[in-house]
This record gives sequence, C-alpha cells and structure tokens, in this order.
Amino acid sequence: MPKRPPPSSPRVVVIGGANTDFLVRAPRLPLPGETVNGEEFDHAEAGGKGANQAVAAARLGARVTFVGRVGADDRGRALLRRLAAEGIDGRDVVRDPRSHTGVALISVDAGGEKQILVSPGANQRLSAADVRRPAVARAIAGADVLILQFEVPLTASLAAARLAHRAGVPIVLDPAPALRNPPPNIAKQLTALLRTVTVLRANEHEAEALTGIRVTDGSTAQIAAEYLLTKFGLRATVIAAGQGNLAVWHESASAVRRPPSTVPLRTFYLPRLRVKAIDATGAGDAFAAALAVALAEGQPIPNAAHFANVTAALATTKLGAQPALPTRAAVLKFLRSAVTSE
Repeated sequence: MPKRPPPSSPRVVVIGGANTDFLVRAPRLPLPGETVNGEEFDHAEAGGKGANQAVAAARLGARVTFVGRVGADDRGRALLRRLAAEGIDGRDVVRDPRSHTGVALISVDAGGEKQILVSPGANQRLSAADVRRPAVARAIAGADVLILQFEVPLTASLAAARLAHRAGVPIVLDPAPALRNPPPNIAKQLTALLRTVTVLRANEHEAEALTGIRVTDGSTAQIAAEYLLTKFGLRATVIAAGQGNLAVWHESASAVRRPPSTVPLRTFYLPRLRVKAIDATGAGDAFAAALAVALAEGQPIPNAAHFANVTAALATTKLGAQPALPTRAAVLKFLRSAVTSE
C-alpha cells in the first residue's frame, strides 16, 4: 500500500482524462506517409493528462482525488489499480459500459520530442452531471486547488470550475490539447471557464490558440500573458517561451487569490534546465501539477514556478509519462544540488 500523505498536505482535485499509453522510441519521428523503424517499445502504461497530473501531484506529497471516465474494460480496471497504487482517491471515476478506455499512441525521437495520436473513448463522455454528483462537488469545495485541462468535454470542466469558484478554491488550468477556432457555443463556454481560472500554464501553441498571438520568445510570451491576465482576470500565467518558461503575475499578498486590476505585474523567466532529456511525454503535466501543489502550499509565484520547472525537467529524464514523474524527494534533491553548485 502507498504511504498516505499527512492530513496537513494540500488537497488536490483533478478533473481530466485517463488513457493507456503505447509508446515507441525511434531515431527520428516519421514524416507524413513515412514508416520509421522503432528501437524500443514501452508496454502499455497508464497515461492521460488528468491521470498524469494526479500522479504527479501525489508523488509531490498532495492528497489527490481524480475524477474522470474509463471504459468497463481491462485497460480501465488497470488504470484504476494504478491510481490506487499511487494513493489517489479514484472512487468517483465513472466506469462507462458504452465506450472504451482512452488510448494514446506515442512516438518519441532520440532528442525526446514526441508525436501523440489519441483515441479519447470514455474521456469524451465525462459530463457536467458526473462532476455535479454530491461526492465530487464536496471534494471540489473542500480542495486547496483544482486542476483542469481540455481532455474531457468543456461542459464538465466548466461545471467543476463553477463549483470551485463558488467555494473560493483556486483553479490551475492546463489548456491542452489546444482549442483552435472553437465553434461559437464552445468559445462561449471557454470564455466562461477562463474567467474562473486563477493560474494558467500553457505551451506556445496553446497560448496562441487562446490569444491569437504567435509565441516564439520571451517578448511575445509576455504580450500573450498580459493579454490573458487583462482579458480574463487571471492571477498568473506561465507560458513556454523558446528555451524556457515565462511567469507573469499580479504581485499581491496571496499566491493564489484573484487580485484587483490595479495590482502591478511581475515577471520571472525560467530557463530550460540542463538535464539528459530522453522523453518529453508528461513533462507539461508534471509542470502543471507541481505548480498547483506549490501554490496550494502557499508558495509565492516565483518559487512555485521554479519548483514546477525542476519537476518538469526531471520528468524528461526517463521514458514514459507516469513512470517518469519524479517524487518530491527527487525534486528537492535537485534543488539542493543546484544551490550547492552556485
């Protein structure tokens, strides 16, 4: 049985997707229509952005509840066993007899870059009604932070966000996969969701999808971040920018509460850390989860972003998504060694 975190640990609720990952490593990624011989096959592993974030938060010491949908199949049962082995409360995961458990086919090249093809299956059937169930609503209202992404229908994420917003629970959003040119009804839901979000963590493509601004470096990331903070009233954003991440936030006494519009902006650039990257799968999920855990612990934005940056870097040093997610001890060891070497 996994060691349970102490009662003082932050309470994290994740609403999101759960998949079975099939990963092949090759010298390079195939071009359209091309076949490339792989070198290594990683047998079916637990994955999905929501499940990855839940596991990442649990390994960083949080008490985690995960809410999603899996099929009533062997892969779904295996995913639930994996969550339980990490000490995650998965009692409110719906077993769907009408759809298969989500599947991701992942290709990774020698430099750690990846291509992912997903068949979402049961993930796309998570509903607002699933999220509004009394047990789930109580878990959200009692959380220290809620983590959301876009691997489940926006209606379900919006329902969860509204519950959290009413309860004063901060929301960390990982807007992946990117929603490009959504139809009017989805765009309306997206705007409503963003107005409840406290902290948003996006890569370049996701930031561009939300803002229409092409993010290529620190200056364009700054423009996109300021747009998001101004338009939607976010507390903070962290956007991938070239060879690192740019954090932009409203300076105030609280690390997670929404600020008045008059509070000045601060910025902090996090360069990409030098590690031996093998596979970037799950690194973004590790970043979002670590950011959420650190903010729930009351860490200021720069400290939380640095903690998340290290967590994401370490997640690239092993093959696979969940197998590579680091423990809190590993992250703290890296941070101590970085201080010692300075």
